[in-house]
Amino acid sequence: MLAAPSILDEYVTSAPSPQNAVDVFTGEWSSQLPAPLQHVQAGPLPLFDDARVSWAIECFGGVAGSRVLELGPLEGGHTYQLHTAGADIVAVEAQGRAYLKCLIAKELLGMPRARFLLGDFTPYLRDTDERFDICFASGVLYHMRNPVETIALTAKVATKLFLWTHVYDEDVITRSELLAPRFPSHEPATHQGFTHTLHRFDYAEALHRNGFCGGSAPYSNWLTRADLLAALEHFGWTVTNIGFDTPDHPHGPALALTATRTD
Repeated sequence: MLAAPSILDEYVTSAPSPQNAVDVFTGEWSSQLPAPLQHVQAGPLPLFDDARVSWAIECFGGVAGSRVLELGPLEGGHTYQLHTAGADIVAVEAQGRAYLKCLIAKELLGMPRARFLLGDFTPYLRDTDERFDICFASGVLYHMRNPVETIALTAKVATKLFLWTHVYDEDVITRSELLAPRFPSHEPATHQGFTHTLHRFDYAEALHRNGFCGGSAPYSNWLTRADLLAALEHFGWTVTNIGFDTPDHPHGPALALTATRTD
């Protein structure tokens, strides 16, 4: 018979180190850590030095002194870049393991102007009276079941917006052996007078990985590019820049954009 797990297995017996902290979630990190911690082994993606974030900061003319609401910070990589550029950030993360990784990153890198909150940002956006200069939403819209509501709620809390998201393109996705089976259905929807189509994306076996970083349900709904841009306009956003336009992205067509609105 196998011995029962012991609480002693949770003790670290080597001297304290950043690697020990990262190894609490060994094998689960998506991000490479930045230069101050380049000797620490984490994940493969350069999310603490992301060109999309640098582009957004440049589009906004800098973010020093700005209050930023970040939706879905994952492991704090984009938070770190915004903080380094001088912003004050409130970052809302629903996935408990990702939230704890954000706290590890904050402890190791020092981000005194960043505050991480554990919870679902949709009810937060519905209920909050706080207002921000920028809403930063990288890699979250295509994980929502009601992405148009998310767009509407961003307009409630901020006057500038950054989005990076995948979009549904039937021609591209139906030709993809990876993506086509993940989209089993499409349905019309309306939110606050905006009519659009939701394209259901099933997470399938990805839900069984500890490193999963999608939405909180077994599926999400994607928008087409046309519906995305029309929804932004409907809820008062004016798109000012489009970049990183990648129709051949291996995980589905994607683009980044910045937008502004006036009250």
